[in-house]
Amino acid sequence: MAEDPLKGYSGEAKTILEKYEVKNWSQVVIETTETTLTGTILPRSELADTKHITLKLDTGYNIGIPIDTVTNIKEIGFEAVEYRLPKPDVVLDPKKPRIVLLGCGGTIACRLDYRSGAVIPALTPEELYSMVPELADIAYVETRLLFELLSEDMKPEYWVKIAKEVEKEINEKNAKGVVLGHGTDTLGFTSAALSFILKNLPVPVVMVGSQRSSDRPSSDAVINLINAVTVATKSDIGEVVVCMHGTSSDNYGLIHRGTRVRKMHTSRRDAFRTIGDIPLGKVQDGKIVMLRNDYNKRKEGNVFADTKVDPKVALIYTYPGIHADVIDHLVDTGYHGIVLGGTGLGHAPIYILDSLKRAIEEDIFVVMTSQCLFGHIGMNVYVRGRDLLTMGIIPGVNMLPETAYVKLVWVLGHTQNKDEVRERMTTNISGEIIDRELFNAYFVYQAETDKRIEKILKEF
Repeated sequence: MAEDPLKGYSGEAKTILEKYEVKNWSQVVIETTETTLTGTILPRSELADTKHITLKLDTGYNIGIPIDTVTNIKEIGFEAVEYRLPKPDVVLDPKKPRIVLLGCGGTIACRLDYRSGAVIPALTPEELYSMVPELADIAYVETRLLFELLSEDMKPEYWVKIAKEVEKEINEKNAKGVVLGHGTDTLGFTSAALSFILKNLPVPVVMVGSQRSSDRPSSDAVINLINAVTVATKSDIGEVVVCMHGTSSDNYGLIHRGTRVRKMHTSRRDAFRTIGDIPLGKVQDGKIVMLRNDYNKRKEGNVFADTKVDPKVALIYTYPGIHADVIDHLVDTGYHGIVLGGTGLGHAPIYILDSLKRAIEEDIFVVMTSQCLFGHIGMNVYVRGRDLLTMGIIPGVNMLPETAYVKLVWVLGHTQNKDEVRERMTTNISGEIIDRELFNAYFVYQAETDKRIEKILKEF
């Protein structure tokens, strides 16, 4: 049976398209009561309403056009689109450094699903390589899919699997660098987890993603992949880093330490920022400029994946009106650790103090961080903070709340001894705690223009 030329459309929307004798993938000029638009009619989600036509504009963006505004539709062309990339006609050079690209899902390996209208994992690492043949000029890139996973579905068990695969690629297959394609929403969690798990790392492990799916003209996947492979191949880094767009344009990427990076915007291509510090480096047009030298360097030797974790840890942000039973529920259901995103210098409301005290008395480790993200917590400044310290809450210094959560998952996988847990959580292990935050680092995040960011970076 032939596919419905108006697949996804029904009711009034299908009727109006039939009236003007156009179909999915028709290139059209649509006149409405407000404007005239040119683009391609796209299949609609089977779950969509019957009141709109979906049009991909020449800019690459999709819009919905209310059918009650349409006054005329004229077909000017037709070209069906296949959202699959062909296998590349690329010859790999085995003399180049061997880099492995492991696919962990996410938007960098996604396309649009017109059945549901959602972005779904679909592209294999091989297909990713096919859309970026330039990688063959940089390294001998081998690709392998670990799993097709939406970013929001990541969990500690997957961190362990990723770490073991990285260990295998480096120790047994002599990879000179590893690139991990990952969803951006939880990329910072995974980069922090691998920073704690992968010990004695001799080569770069570069995490990369994209904010826009690979089938969109505005996708950042290609440049992010090129920059990530460049860092994995040419840099002297020997730790876990994140490499993503440094600005909203395509001019350069930034290299962020895995424990200090955070996604700070839902959709901008330069969503990732190093918090409280300056990025490790910058990559542009195949060249790497390191902005600092306090990072682990490449070396000889094997990596050890220290994969002991305890997933029974929760991350909770306090807020006005938070109920004590939120804490009580974690105690009653057998959690072993709680990380609080407290207010200001590290505070929690008076009406949950009894529940926090109960949690600590029942041997649950509670770590305090700040929702402010920038700055150290200071629990000795105000009486509330001192009360929390007296109660036994562990100060998280200036760790990001997400990083503190990941670290506690890892620490509790190794020890439940109170003194040891406190010692490890308050001691810098993988760059998660910094002694002094640079004043300019705050403005790198706040910068309103790319020129301002570049000016600050040049100072380093």
